[in-house]
This record gives sequence, structure tokens and C-alpha cells, in this order.
Amino acid sequence: MLHLSAVNESHAGVGYALTMSAVTLLAQECRSVSRDPRAESLASIRSKVENGQRLTIEDGETLFATPDIWSVCEMADAVRRRLHGNTAYYNINRHLNYSNVCALSCKFCEFYRKTDQPGSYTRDMDYVKAEVRTAVENGATEIHSVGGLHPTLPFSYYTDLVSTIRDEARRLGAGGGELHVKAFTAVEIVHLARIAKVYKGATIQGPEGQAARREGIRWVLTRLKDAGLGSLPGGGAEVFDDRVHDEAFKGKIRSDVWLDVHRVAHELGLNTNATILYGHIEQRRERLVHMDMLRKVQDEAIANASRGAEEQGSKGAFENGASCSHAPMLPCSAASPPPTRGRFQTIIPLPFFPDGSELERLPGPGGLENLRTLAIARLMLDNFAHVKAFWIMQTLPMAQLMLQCGADDLDGTVVWYDITKLPTAGAASQDRSTHQEVTVRTLQKACRDAGFVPVERDTLYRRVVRDRADGRKWKTLAAHDPIQMAGAPRSVPVDFP
Repeated sequence: MLHLSAVNESHAGVGYALTMSAVTLLAQECRSVSRDPRAESLASIRSKVENGQRLTIEDGETLFATPDIWSVCEMADAVRRRLHGNTAYYNINRHLNYSNVCALSCKFCEFYRKTDQPGSYTRDMDYVKAEVRTAVENGATEIHSVGGLHPTLPFSYYTDLVSTIRDEARRLGAGGGELHVKAFTAVEIVHLARIAKVYKGATIQGPEGQAARREGIRWVLTRLKDAGLGSLPGGGAEVFDDRVHDEAFKGKIRSDVWLDVHRVAHELGLNTNATILYGHIEQRRERLVHMDMLRKVQDEAIANASRGAEEQGSKGAFENGASCSHAPMLPCSAASPPPTRGRFQTIIPLPFFPDGSELERLPGPGGLENLRTLAIARLMLDNFAHVKAFWIMQTLPMAQLMLQCGADDLDGTVVWYDITKLPTAGAASQDRSTHQEVTVRTLQKACRDAGFVPVERDTLYRRVVRDRADGRKWKTLAAHDPIQMAGAPRSVPVDFP
């Protein structure tokens, strides 16, 4: 494509007028783009998006290959605005990493430490209570807690962790209801099944092993839910590919197990989230396969939710007239029965941070790759209601731009985040801080500056309304399903300007 530098070099010095050579270059480029078969493929993809047809993996490859990133972002933005209008979501949350001690040694991970290694930690319940108190005092609606696969902690530590958060928040009178506990990746859930000794037979090949695996996962999730677990985060997915798995994070659960954890969670009525860690040793097609696998499991969750609602005879109505899907992600009216099935709420594309990991020789993805990957995720994952631009890993300025390219959520205030660390201002590259916090006002301003109306949400994407006299007090409002999950097309038709 013709870059500005080419135009600048063609200035004749008088009046800064373009020379005929620059005009000729521009005309030649326009003609070449019009003859480019990739442009014709992009037009076909645009037609699919306009008509609500599901994109194929081959379509995704075209979106990755085209030099016309603006059209990719435009299509993603059109879908995003069809679903959410000019709304941009954020939440007031607090991250709690309970331990960085991990039995694994993933090459891409800077977070983990071994038990006797300097910098290792494991939080006790007094520490957890103090974090809950601070969260409640700051009006948080969510505690997000994940950690390493600690080799010696008993299963009771994890149920105690969840119940301590729940009970301390209740004692303090958190907000207008519960302080939502979003905790434990699928990798951690399997680890808990192993230490609880309920994962026996899970490694057997075939249906017998899968049944044993799911039973152990169900046992763990049921007890965590009883203790107060509200939903699962989406970490640990990385990229669903055996080659990448064996080279970069061998020892971690594979894609079939990760997906089974989320299937069982959905069956138990827990909503979950999904991530993709990209920009390391994976190929672009492998990202697309990852997205395709996620949307197939989401298809299952939506179908199961619809069947469950029909079996109960519970037909509700959304504000837009669509049938109620009874998924807790998108609550029905107050008169509707409580939700019984869960599903994926959001996809969170995460760029690989090479610094400090065993793969730090790799450059990591650039800004355009980050933008393109998120936009393509919005287009490919037609049955996911939300796409999150996680500002911690994307940076807030890039997350603002992503709001115009498919994302509808920035995440929240966070406060402490120990998984990846950004260099502190004016400090050496090795001096990276876990204190990564933004204020509510900063998040709101970021949304407004990007051209959107900021809306505070809770973990389940219900709107939060604050008490004007005391902002620590809040309540949630019911919301309608932006994708019209029940009885709707798999994709959302959109009109382009």
C-alpha cells in the first residue's frame, strides 16, 4: 500500500502539491486492490456478516491475510454496535492471586514460582479477609481469584477461600447483594480434582475416561458452588493445538479437558469465560481452530439452555420480544424463574508477553496484530455476547481503539494483577509492578473518549446502579439478551453504513 512517506517524498517543494508520479502510484495501487482476489473474498465475507451467516475457518484466514484491516475492523464494529449499540461496559472488581506456587513450568509464564523459590507466596485467610474488606469499602461487585497449581495445599483450602470471600462480604454488608466470586481456571479445577482424589480413571481413553473425568470435575465444581463460587474465568485455554501445547505448556490440560470443565460448569448453571493467548509459537490458523472449537461448545450450551427452559415450561420475554434463554449471563425479567444453565459470557484475546518467560526470545504480537485478532474474534464467535479488551494486557489506549473494532468491555479496576507485569514509569524493564489499577473515572473517560456511553456491569453483565449518597451501595438491573439466543440465527445480521 502507499504509505505517507511515499507521498512526502514526492512533494515538489512548492505548495506541497502531490507530483504526478505520486498520483500515478496511488492510481496503480487502487487498480491493483480492485483486481486482488482477496478483495473479492472480503466482499463475500461482508455479505455473510450482513446476512447473519456463520464464517468458516477459511473466511477467518482471509480476514487475517487481507491488507485491508480497516474493513475487518469495520465489520467487527458493525456487529458490536448491532449487539450493544453505543454502550461500553466496565466493572469494579479486585483481583486476588492466592498463590504463585505452581507444579508446572510453562515456558510462556513469568508468574509461577517453586515452593522454596524467592518471591513465592501463598495467602492465608486473614489476608483474604483483608482483601475482601478493601474490595467492599471500594464498592467492588466482584473478586477474581486464580493462582498456581500448588502441590501441597489440601482441597479444603480452596473451598475455605471461596466461602471466606462470601461470608466476609456478607458480614460487611457488601453492596446491594453478594460479592460475586469468579475463581479458578479449568486447569485449576482439574488440579483440585486430582488432589481431592476424585479424578481416578480420567486418563482412560474413550468414553469411559471422559465420563470419569466429567464426574470428578462435577464433584469439585458442585462443592465450590456450594461454598459460594459464582462463575469461572477463562484462563488456561492458551491455544487449542497439540503441537503448541507440547512445545509451550506441556503438562497442562489439553483442549478436550479444558472444554469439558466448562461444559460441566454450564450444566451446573455456572457461567464461564474464554481466552486465547496468541502471538507466541502458534499459527494464525490455529487461533481460528481455537475459536471454532469454542463456538461449537457454545452452540451446545445454548441448545441445552433452550431445552432446559422448554422442559420447565418457563417461557419469558426480553425487552426486544425474543424468548428468554434463561442463561444467567443475560438475566430474564424479575418474573422469570431463576436460570438453570450457563454458557460462555465473553471471549478475551490475550497477547503474549515475552519478557521474563522462557520464550522471551520471541517478539510478541504488535498493535495491528492485536487489533486484527480481536476484530476477527468478534466476527468468528457469533454466539458469544461479549468481547473483552482486557486493558491490563492490551493497554488502556489500545483497549479504547478496540471498542471501535469489536470489543464492548474493558474489564475493571483490577488493582493487583500478578500474572503479567508492565514496567513502572521511569523504571528499568525488570522492575515491573503488580499494582495495576485504574479508577472508575478513568475507565468512564476512556469509554467516552472512544465515543461510547460507559455502563457499569456486574460479573453477569447486569447493569449496576449506585446509591447517590453512598457509592458503596449498589443494586443490579435485569438485562435482555443482545444476541437473542433462544430461537435466533447463529449469527447476527447487520447493516453497514
